[in-house]
Order: sequence, then structure tokens, then C-alpha cells
Amino acid sequence: MGVAGCGKSTVASVVAQAEGMPLVEGDDFHGAANRDKMARGIALTDADRDAWLRTLEDRLRGADPAIVLTCSALKRAYRERLRQAAPGLRFVFIDIERDAALARAGSRTHFFSASLVDSQFATLESPVGEPGVLRIDAQWPLQQQQAAVSAWLHRADPD
Repeated sequence: MGVAGCGKSTVASVVAQAEGMPLVEGDDFHGAANRDKMARGIALTDADRDAWLRTLEDRLRGADPAIVLTCSALKRAYRERLRQAAPGLRFVFIDIERDAALARAGSRTHFFSASLVDSQFATLESPVGEPGVLRIDAQWPLQQQQAAVSAWLHRADPD
């Protein structure tokens, strides 16, 4: 989880491969209206995110085998909804500085407009200190990020 440009899809892909888990790309579940808004640089509201979060909850509910899911989960309320759908759910918070996120978001081909990075930081409620959260630095080499996540996933106590 984290703001646009932090590396959610990249990190999730290598973690899913390393752990032999299916990867579910949360962005694939945004409806056309949400995609259009984001492409035009219009930030999503809580109401816009509701159906998307409901779909992700359904994907998580009873997920067997375990899955790796990418999701911005910027607000604690969003994370709580997902936790209710999947008790014991863990979040990897990929922490990144604004300028780095802006550079990354601006250099990729994606429906998300880089102009929304600031709104993502404004919306972000840091999950640091919440149960079942691992903070990693987006600037670490990808292999280091994956190793940290994999080691954490194998710990009995995620806190």
C-alpha cells in the first residue's frame, strides 16, 4: 500500500513470485468512471472508492490460497474495511518522498495522472503503528524490499 508511484505493483509482483502467491492488481478493479476521473487529474472521493473497496473486500474474503493484493489503502478506514474482510491481513507500507513519487508517476504509462500525487499525500493517513504493518523504503533496492517483506511474512507475529 502507499501513494501512486511508490512501487506497489513492482514490489507486489516480486513478492508474489518469491512466495508463490497469486498477484491481484487492485487498479484492475477500478470502474471506468474512476479511471476517467484519475486520467483527467480529478482525485477520487470516498464515495468513488466505495465500490472499488467492496470489490477488493470480496477478493480478500476467504482468499485461498493467500494472495498479494496491491491497493493504495490511503486511509485507515479503508484498511479497516479490508481487515474486516480478511482478519489477519497484513499491509506493506511502501514509504516514499513526494518528489520521488511525482517523478515515478510522471515517467510511467498508467491511467493515473501524475498531477494527483499531491492529493494522494494529502489523503494518506500513515499506517505506521497499526497492527500488521511493515514499513519499507521505496528507495531501497527492489531485492532488499522483497527480502524484507518475505522475512516479515514468515514471522508468526507481524508486529
